[in-house]
Amino acid sequence: CLKWPFLCVCLKLGVVNTEGGMVEGKTIRLGLLRTMDVFRGVPFAAVPGRFEKPKPHPGWDGVMKATAFKSRCLQLDITLTNTLGSEDCLYLNIWVPHGSSVSTNLPVMVWIYGGGFLAGASMGANFLDNYLYDGQELADRGNVIVVTLGYRVGSLGFLSTGDSELPGNYGLWDQQAAIAWVHRNIRAFGGDPSNITVFGESAGGASVNFQILTPHNKGLIRRAISQSGVALCPWAVNHNPRKFAEEVALRVNCPTDSRMAACLKMTDPSLLLFPEPIVNNLILSPVIDGDFLPDEPSNLFHNAAEVDYIAGANDMDGHIFTGLDVPSVNNDIVETPIEDVKRLLGALTKEKGQLGLENAYSTYSSDWGSNPSWQKVKQTVVAIETDYIFLIPTQTALYLHAEKATTGRTYSYLFSEPNRMGGLIAPFPIWMGADHADDLQYVFGKPFSTPLGYWPRHRDVSSYMIAYWTNFAKTGDPNSGDLKVPVAWPKFQNTDHKFLEINAKTNSESVNEMLRLRYVHFWASVFPKLPSQRSADALQ
Repeated sequence: CLKWPFLCVCLKLGVVNTEGGMVEGKTIRLGLLRTMDVFRGVPFAAVPGRFEKPKPHPGWDGVMKATAFKSRCLQLDITLTNTLGSEDCLYLNIWVPHGSSVSTNLPVMVWIYGGGFLAGASMGANFLDNYLYDGQELADRGNVIVVTLGYRVGSLGFLSTGDSELPGNYGLWDQQAAIAWVHRNIRAFGGDPSNITVFGESAGGASVNFQILTPHNKGLIRRAISQSGVALCPWAVNHNPRKFAEEVALRVNCPTDSRMAACLKMTDPSLLLFPEPIVNNLILSPVIDGDFLPDEPSNLFHNAAEVDYIAGANDMDGHIFTGLDVPSVNNDIVETPIEDVKRLLGALTKEKGQLGLENAYSTYSSDWGSNPSWQKVKQTVVAIETDYIFLIPTQTALYLHAEKATTGRTYSYLFSEPNRMGGLIAPFPIWMGADHADDLQYVFGKPFSTPLGYWPRHRDVSSYMIAYWTNFAKTGDPNSGDLKVPVAWPKFQNTDHKFLEINAKTNSESVNEMLRLRYVHFWASVFPKLPSQRSADALQ
């Protein structure tokens, strides 16, 4: 309650009645006549059965106190030697802002976390009780409801035999169950069920794309934002899931015949999690199961024809991975050999053999001149992985969405605010742009909630992203809403491919078109037409 003489105004939802029962969160005061209700740990499904789709929660008696985050889904810890979390993890968190009256009919933004389909949590990383995915700043500044959800990861979320025994995609079904729960229940929290935006980053960005492509979400999602990840990324779909399922079975002493699925379901879940997938290019990922994904993602964009869509990448998204593949890239006093560049390109183009390598190398070295600087070579290596892993697939997804769209609008961005650690500590060279996940802190308003850790320009970046993102959630147009933006962001159309570059200096000159056209043309047009290695060998 906010009290003045002779007046008491209670700006809170109090007990909210959901389909499973009554829940009560915590009300926090944000300022004069502005409060927020926060609900942590609201169940959206029952404790999931091993390798089964989520089921409705059986409900509860009395009032559930929803004031603490629930456990993350069972996964490996950061050391890759122990596990943390629980199989009882299908919960979501809700932030509801109130102004001079209790909110009604607010737009809803549902966040799907990343983590390579192997790790992650609905609340994100935590430092001194400051959670990365705390929705308070975004909800308050944008005047939207923010929801974050939990979903199964690793083997428990994505292990598949490629058939009906273990069909896979359990984590995607969890996400879908949470979105459907929000659609059915969010009105009781002051939200508009007809205006739901799903947004996410990395594997979460790809998940967002999967959620608008599946036929199972028809009518549930109005808008979507994919940050640094789409369904077309080379790591987003596993086309040979049984091979890894058999490796898991052998590791835990299960047979690899018709008894495999039953045995795996009875195995200690912690034994099903081990670190090999990380070094095997994220092979635990969604599969074409004929159900959630009835076809290749590129053939499903008609399902998103009425969904407004933003997708983009960070300008050095690939840096975090390049440091593993070509370690010298992060050492400014050591040269990166040209042979290392060729080795990396050879690995990415191996299906096309020597011809693929030669074409790729000539494309990426075309602006080097006769004597490229060390920095130029290192930046090229980062660009190669950024293009291949994130940027080119994202551009392809944007093209397909714009091509199939009826009422849905399409927007493209490049995030390029330089990494805050650039030049200060390894492995962040002085020339660093925006690394993978650098955008998260700005979307969730960390420069405002922890101001001592940021400069004023970082608050500018955060205000821009919150404005564009929440305007889009409200209207389907990032320029139109309650918050002012630094420059109008034009739609992406197949005639011009316009995009917005987002950083602290975003202005009228930040609007461009045909992002990295030479490289998009190579990977999307030239490379696929080259004969495969197998075809070339057959001709000899």
